[in-house]
Amino acid sequence: MSQNSLTQELVKKAVLKTALIINAFKKTDRADFVLSDFKKEAYRDYPLPIGYNVTISQPTTVAFMLELLEPKKGDKILDIGSGSGWTTELLSQIVGKKGKVFGVEIIPELVEFGRKNLSKYNKKNVFYKNAEIILSEKNILGFSEKAPFDKILVSAMAKKLPKELVNQLSISGILVIPIKNSIWRIDKISENEIKEKEFYGFNFVPLYY
Repeated sequence: MSQNSLTQELVKKAVLKTALIINAFKKTDRADFVLSDFKKEAYRDYPLPIGYNVTISQPTTVAFMLELLEPKKGDKILDIGSGSGWTTELLSQIVGKKGKVFGVEIIPELVEFGRKNLSKYNKKNVFYKNAEIILSEKNILGFSEKAPFDKILVSAMAKKLPKELVNQLSISGILVIPIKNSIWRIDKISENEIKEKEFYGFNFVPLYY
């Protein structure tokens, strides 16, 4: 199996639908973002451990969340819980040279792992410099210094909707976040109004900050 066959499988399952996201999946090899012991399983549709009680998410789940997020060229995106860097690089491919992706991660060793994995695309991906991974400070959620963001993706489970992330969204921005056993899409309509939609049946590692 290959990254291309994995992508085709996700398209066939109608999880991947948008051309920009499909193209990013084709260009961003999941095998570049897993531990060496799991290279042979990189194209399987299930989560894989990357150490520190953290996983690289199931491809179907990542595809589903990116489709909800609706990333576009030129977007400024915050990727919370960047882990191995896979979603950060996928988003980098999508937003292009006029966009920017900030990955944030609370585990120092995973920050280094993610940065190392991103560096594999330094030559292959002309947009590499549009993405970086930052070590998140404890008790601080998001990256308020660079707010507002057009889109925010969270890859760990919150107990409730974090208001600080809604505050870091631009008006008409989109937040996709796991809360308990659901994935939620939050649309920021105005400073005082949001629209929420829930999608049931998902499991994530907890969101620590």
